[in-house]
Amino acid sequence: MLAIQSVLVSEEIIEKHFVCDLHACKGACCVKGDYGAPLEDEELEQLDKIYPKVKPYLTEGGVKAIEKQGKYLRYEKKEWVTPLISGRECAYTIFEKGVAKCGIEKAYFDGKIEFRKPVSCHLYPIRINKMKNSVEAVNYDRWSICKPACKMGDSLKVPIYKFLKDSLTRKFGEEWYKELEVAAEELTKQIK
Repeated sequence: MLAIQSVLVSEEIIEKHFVCDLHACKGACCVKGDYGAPLEDEELEQLDKIYPKVKPYLTEGGVKAIEKQGKYLRYEKKEWVTPLISGRECAYTIFEKGVAKCGIEKAYFDGKIEFRKPVSCHLYPIRINKMKNSVEAVNYDRWSICKPACKMGDSLKVPIYKFLKDSLTRKFGEEWYKELEVAAEELTKQIK
């Protein structure tokens, strides 16, 4: 693990490669899993605020799930998550040409809202684990549905941290990301 400011970073996000391949996976990360997208506490207010503008983008099933379960819910009393439709896809999922995408993000790109999507979705395949003393750990989350992304990342030689530059900068700031780049260069030199 590397320490960038007060954040612990797994060396795997520097060493491993990843580039989403939506043509291969069809956005499976929005559809599969035991629970919805993890949410940060400050994102709950955002979801309350943007929902009226996002609702027109959502599927009928998504709207029904949200109206029944709420815009977010507690998962096993540990963290806030987005609701699911019948235990399957996230209630905020939309489908375009057979590919699962985010209705929140669609509204963002259409200029309807300023909130792009939950940061946990934007960061995937990185997951942030909160440790004692408010320390956060940045870890690579391996999931079999992402094998095509790993293959594409390997062929293009794009490390996870570079693929996720925008989302890491969104989460931790530009200065933090620049420090990560310097640490990544040093680590890469040591490996070679």
